[in-house]
Amino acid sequence: MKPAKKIIVTGAGGLVGMNLLTLINKKKYHVIAIDKLKENINLINNIFPDVETHTDDLSKPNKWEDIFKDADCVIQLQAQIASPKSTPYVKNNIDSVKNVIAACKKYNIKNLIHYSSSVVISVADDHYTNTKRKGEILVKKSKVPHTILRPPLMYGCFDVKHLGFLTQLLEMSPIFPVPGSGKYMRQPLFVEDICKITIKLIEKKPQNKTHNIIGQEKINFIDLLKIIAKEKKLHRLFLPLPIPIFLFLLKIHSIIMRKKPFIPDQLKALTAGDDFPVTAWDKTFGIPYTPFRKGIKKMLASPNYKYRLKMIRHE
Repeated sequence: MKPAKKIIVTGAGGLVGMNLLTLINKKKYHVIAIDKLKENINLINNIFPDVETHTDDLSKPNKWEDIFKDADCVIQLQAQIASPKSTPYVKNNIDSVKNVIAACKKYNIKNLIHYSSSVVISVADDHYTNTKRKGEILVKKSKVPHTILRPPLMYGCFDVKHLGFLTQLLEMSPIFPVPGSGKYMRQPLFVEDICKITIKLIEKKPQNKTHNIIGQEKINFIDLLKIIAKEKKLHRLFLPLPIPIFLFLLKIHSIIMRKKPFIPDQLKALTAGDDFPVTAWDKTFGIPYTPFRKGIKKMLASPNYKYRLKMIRHE
């Protein structure tokens, strides 16, 4: 009997990784999940007992490289999204990418799927954007057969840092402060859409192409929140605040809750006003686009939604 294809998913404990592990056929593929956070690995073990797991920091060369031996495909998801300091961005968006590329070269991996971000074509100028740009360049110059995917703001089950976090806040308070007017356009993507594309790419020969997988609707940020509140049957007052006041309230919140859900750079990116070009990726990959209202309904109805709450408590 032909052995199952060996698929490695790095940064598997994040939004894309958890949804990918949900959708991928574990009988067809031998799936190996790598994440640097033990609590993420514990959660993966709890939900996906048939997935092989490893707790490793890919920014540090180590014996984890041997996991890549005989792999048919590597799906590179690990990334630093938020931090007040530059060092974590360099470690997780550049150093870890270099090390994964080195492991791919060492074991002659023929299919690397690298998750970049739409920020690389944005007007933003911050640690996340600049390090993601450099990470993408490393992949392009590596000569490892690859596909690069650039998603925008994503949402879905297991989302603990973006719309999922905001959904939790909506559940907590009848008054919801909004930075500025809230009328800055977003092009959100349901995470399952890009996961389905990724599963298709596992079976395709890489052509060293880059794909912008952008949401096909343009929705103001405040309207995203109103749609979520309506779906949750929450009556909320949305209170637009001058951005300096909003930042001050965020600081107070971080002191009380002892964690920082947003940093100023993220807020700047949110209000930057990017309008990303939308290509016909749905036709290219044969994956229909999920409208935002439908995606939010599916997210909130998911049997795994309770695990998103567990992850928020771990963060």
